[in-house]
Amino acid sequence: MNREEVMKTLNEIFCNVFDDDSIVLTDETNSSDIDDWDSLEQINLIVNIENEFEMVFDMAEVSDLANVGEMADLIMRKAAEE
Repeated sequence: MNREEVMKTLNEIFCNVFDDDSIVLTDETNSSDIDDWDSLEQINLIVNIENEFEMVFDMAEVSDLANVGEMADLIMRKAAEE
């Protein structure tokens, strides 16, 4: 899976979690860009991302992420480790 495919899949996950098909993610997208993105939805996002990509994140990995681009980079790193 390349980074473009990761971003496409992340976009689909975000649209599903927030029930908003108008979401278009960029590397810079962060929680202030999506109205309903709060701590509860963050957990929901992480669970959905873990399920979709068949990987598990620890809290240290996800707590420091500043934006969607960093999440995509993390997914790519973890996929390369497997």
